[in-house]
Amino acid sequence: MKSNEPLWKNWLSYLFEWHIESRSSEYNPHLYVSLKQGRYQLSTANAVYSFSDLYTNFGDTFKLMDWKANPVQKVLVLGLGLGSIPLLLEEHLGQDFQCTAIEIDEAVIGLASKYGLPGVSAPIEVICANAQAYMAQSQERFDLICMDIFLDDSVPTYFEGETFLESLRDHLNPNGILLYNRLAATKRDIKATHTFFQDHFLKMFPTGEYLPLVGNWMLVNQTGLFKRQRNGKLQL
Repeated sequence: MKSNEPLWKNWLSYLFEWHIESRSSEYNPHLYVSLKQGRYQLSTANAVYSFSDLYTNFGDTFKLMDWKANPVQKVLVLGLGLGSIPLLLEEHLGQDFQCTAIEIDEAVIGLASKYGLPGVSAPIEVICANAQAYMAQSQERFDLICMDIFLDDSVPTYFEGETFLESLRDHLNPNGILLYNRLAATKRDIKATHTFFQDHFLKMFPTGEYLPLVGNWMLVNQTGLFKRQRNGKLQL
């Protein structure tokens, strides 16, 4: 989705990143919104939280998914950013889905309400809550869960543990889809993500796989979700 900034600012943002607004909070001391390639981007000191339709870790994953074979109606997003995930889902599914987004940081929700969510037409309920507490008390089940929780450039330890992975599994409908975003920007990131996938993720989701993306891996709870060519390669 293009920004609402003046046209000249959008043009210049293809040449350099244009600072729009900064905020700080208990959870994120350095939050800043910038204009880049005509889109709003939300970043911290060391990570990009959201980048409109160019949030490629989920964008590329959604392009590969076989939506006809895996219909989705109820969606849970853990970690809101500016709302890139529901925006990208709307590009692929239209408005025919319901989204619940959990975000602990009121500052992030404020920025999303200002710069991202006005561009989403599909129904979305934003809940300001700790995802750990929400998952513990909620009885709802979902067709798709997008796990995108970071504090700066790391996943809080609890969200890597068996208890949380079990709660993700228990909140999925039969044949429901889990997409778990992990950093893979450096050799250290890749090693940590590979260890998490092998030692923890596969224990809870034995038929899981991962997509190696640019700077990230997307962990998936089951195989057979993606469009493939006859040679077995993924089909964009």
